[in-house]
Amino acid sequence: MAFVAFEMERYQSTWEHQVELNLSESGVHPATLGELMELTGTTTDDLAALALEYIQSNGGSELREHIAAFHPGASADEVLVTSGSAEANFLATWELCQPGDEMVFMEPNYFQIHGLAENFGARVQEWWLQRRDQAWEIDLERLDALVSKRTQAIVVTSPNNPTGARFDADTVDAVIDAARRVGAWIIADEVYHGAEIDGNESVSFWGRYDRLVVTGGLSKAYGLPGLRIGWAVTTAQMAKKMWARKDYTTISAGAINAHLATGALVPEVRERLLARTRRILQHNWPILEAWLGERDDCFDWIAPAAGAIAFVRYDLPLDSLALAEKLRSEVGCLLVPGAHFRMPDYLRIGFGPPEARLRDGLERLARVVDPLRAEQTHQACATGC
Repeated sequence: MAFVAFEMERYQSTWEHQVELNLSESGVHPATLGELMELTGTTTDDLAALALEYIQSNGGSELREHIAAFHPGASADEVLVTSGSAEANFLATWELCQPGDEMVFMEPNYFQIHGLAENFGARVQEWWLQRRDQAWEIDLERLDALVSKRTQAIVVTSPNNPTGARFDADTVDAVIDAARRVGAWIIADEVYHGAEIDGNESVSFWGRYDRLVVTGGLSKAYGLPGLRIGWAVTTAQMAKKMWARKDYTTISAGAINAHLATGALVPEVRERLLARTRRILQHNWPILEAWLGERDDCFDWIAPAAGAIAFVRYDLPLDSLALAEKLRSEVGCLLVPGAHFRMPDYLRIGFGPPEARLRDGLERLARVVDPLRAEQTHQACATGC
């Protein structure tokens, strides 16, 4: 079987440190080590005294207790600490997707689990969000039609990447009902939970169903992607099964990373980090929305509810891969083409950088987009005016 490459991640990894302006990220501008040390009260002496040893491979008890604390009813035994949420997703998929299994996968979506499932020999049933009025909505009728006794897992990202959509309690419960009907597991990637622009946290899948793996991490909502700390919260039995598979991957997180993550998830520090993220989102979204509004002849969008991402439909004479490459090569600005989400007439624009960099990036986008708009208008007039 041919290996399925992760196209979006390969594209970003290739270019994100080679361009002058990176608008491909879905999180806010990262906090510095100094900022985190100040927030947590960590000193340089504390770090200097830290033994660079293998740490508890499923995560230290204090860190797991902090993670359990914001998943009501969870215990530390139901938490597995991983190297980023990507490893948590990997381990859950590896455990739940065997050759011949079926998985129902929400789209558009971050394609990691989709590609993993295919590489593990599972059949992926694609379940698309519907764009209705000014919202992205889950198609519950389609979900019910796809879920069968062959369904091993249903995969959701909530809040969603790339749309920034979030889902209400009735919708979450309806997804759970579909899984319960056939005894399927749910993998709920909640890495954007806490990054809601209005400050009202999304409804979590946690605590509503027993055959559930909720994954998350410090990258998106916390602005700490470089720590590479993620987690899975699930049943104690499933946590042990995933931990056994982790023995084949990273074994444990880094000692320094886990030490800093433990401080970051102390409740009062956690709240301050989430507040920082919300301030950035609330400040930056109107800047991007105004820029799009000035070009509403070619852009159409639904305002995101969470995450530093806008998924924007456009009408220009280039497909998204070609347009993204033109932006990268001509003006040094990177964003994610909709083709990486199988929606070729969309772009995912990140609005999490500092204001000056965001405005610079948008000015560079304008240098490419505005001439294309003018050319399209000219051609339309030439044929129809």
